[in-house]
Amino acid sequence: LQDLTGDGGVRKEQLRPGTGQPVPPSASVAVKYSGYLGNWNKLFCSNGNSKYPRLMKLGKDITLWGLEIGLLSMTKGEAALFVLTPEYAYGQRGCPPSIPPNTTVLFKVEVLDFIDSEECDAFFELTYEQQDRLPLEKVLKVAATEREFGNYFFYKQRFKIAKDRYKRALSILGRSSSSKAEQSQINASKLLLFLNLSLTYLKLERADRALKYGELALEMDQGNAKALFRCGQACLYMREYSKSRDFLARAQCIQPFNRDINNELKKLARYYKEYVEMEKKMYCQMFDPLNS
Repeated sequence: LQDLTGDGGVRKEQLRPGTGQPVPPSASVAVKYSGYLGNWNKLFCSNGNSKYPRLMKLGKDITLWGLEIGLLSMTKGEAALFVLTPEYAYGQRGCPPSIPPNTTVLFKVEVLDFIDSEECDAFFELTYEQQDRLPLEKVLKVAATEREFGNYFFYKQRFKIAKDRYKRALSILGRSSSSKAEQSQINASKLLLFLNLSLTYLKLERADRALKYGELALEMDQGNAKALFRCGQACLYMREYSKSRDFLARAQCIQPFNRDINNELKKLARYYKEYVEMEKKMYCQMFDPLNS
């Protein structure tokens, strides 16, 4: 076993290598873990049944010193076994009734993902005046990290949290710019967030909000096929068939071979046909008594 601390307090056996850089000290990590007593035969904690393990902040949510040391030695996708002596785990008192005093514990850990939030942590500790004086490069980096958090939660289907992170990123970009070049960089970041929010609100079945953010994206880029597509989807959801057809047709002109756009137009045609037939049937029922 690899001795990570030099005193045998945290020892590691790699089960599967990962890729990229090691987990940084300021990261929020998503891990699968199982904790054992004895010779890997008594399980005392695990999140193995969780479909989407939550992001845990190093130094805050992870309280075992030895486990944090172990995580700092790992990369994304890596799996490993760790042996933690009491000094690096639960100490002399243990954690009754699950963990007796002076117990060496064993952990099996897999790093699913992590996001380095050092820049964000430092940014949100500043006052608004201090934030406004930061170089634009730093502000854009913080907004990009918040968007990365939003993307993480979106792909885990936690859409409300994703929406909140995207909006938080937008609030960071609300500063005034001193030049056209700076405003162009800010707008490029905002455009991505408007598109993300439009899709997220579609997932939340809030088509009116999805349309709003799609139109905000179009204000910045009239020829953005993705924004036109999102607006078309939102209008279709709200049964505004004419507006939906307008948005989707414009998107198709820009990307004529886009399968998603073409499928949405087929769906629109089908829904509109069903709507017309339903209207026809309703009118027939209304006027049948008059005809008789």
